[in-house]
Amino acid sequence: MDRYTAIRSFVLVAEHGSFAAAALVEGVTPVIMGRRLTSLERRLGVQLLHRSTRGLTLTELGERFLENCQQLLHDFEAAEDSISSGRSTVRGHLVVSGPAAFGRRHIAPHAAAFRARYPDLRLSFNFTDSVVDLVREGYDLAIRVGEVRDPNYVALRLYPNQRVVCGTPAYFSKHGIPARPEDLSQHNCLAFNLQGGQQRGWTFVRSGRPFAVRVDGDLACNDGELLYDWVKQGLGIGWRSTWEIQAELKQGSLMTVLDDFALPEYDIQAVYPQQRYLPAKVRHFIDYLRAIYNRPGYWEGAGD
Repeated sequence: MDRYTAIRSFVLVAEHGSFAAAALVEGVTPVIMGRRLTSLERRLGVQLLHRSTRGLTLTELGERFLENCQQLLHDFEAAEDSISSGRSTVRGHLVVSGPAAFGRRHIAPHAAAFRARYPDLRLSFNFTDSVVDLVREGYDLAIRVGEVRDPNYVALRLYPNQRVVCGTPAYFSKHGIPARPEDLSQHNCLAFNLQGGQQRGWTFVRSGRPFAVRVDGDLACNDGELLYDWVKQGLGIGWRSTWEIQAELKQGSLMTVLDDFALPEYDIQAVYPQQRYLPAKVRHFIDYLRAIYNRPGYWEGAGD
């Protein structure tokens, strides 16, 4: 058995959590996958997986080896793509992470057309409001909204976005319009709970410096789409992305406040790990989404 097959088999088993699931991807039997892993462990002289009746878990050495193997497979595929050309380069398995509501509305709906363009490609999505470790969890790409600070990642802007405070005209008519972020203490702010993040509060800029304001309200959750719905119902005010509320702003059913204090950039970005060669499947998907997001009228609903 060659080393590439051994490494690929180990990564598949680790990512899918069982020999059976990995075998389905590889097109072999679970017994063969088990033999490959046993052979790899014997050659390395270490145990990579704990096997029990409850399933498979990585050993400490296995976790470290997995990260290296995932990067090796990325580099191998990217190196092949770098010397290929044309339609055939977009192939393999593209694994993408994204925010839950954004992914459902602005990533998944475009998957079928992209897949039709590149029939040799398989697509997998994981939409969650939690920030995932792309390398450790085996993702090729993430679509994220907001700042990316990790120096190990490359971030490419797909579309400009801001984070703004908004609410219905009826809410502000009844409760008044805040003149400064500190006035939010007098308003019913609908925010994420601890499980949803944003523990620092809502972030603004004054005199070029960012600062956070703690907010409070009578409704909180870990689901951004639910918060958005509550804001549209006039139950309070929210701190939402401009991509999310363009249609409502155009219709006049929502309005923004504290715009002078809004973060200047909270962009929609494609994020991927630093690597020598960017696989064609990643590059083409980024270009595909960027073209869609920049269509005139898309965010007002014309592109949905």
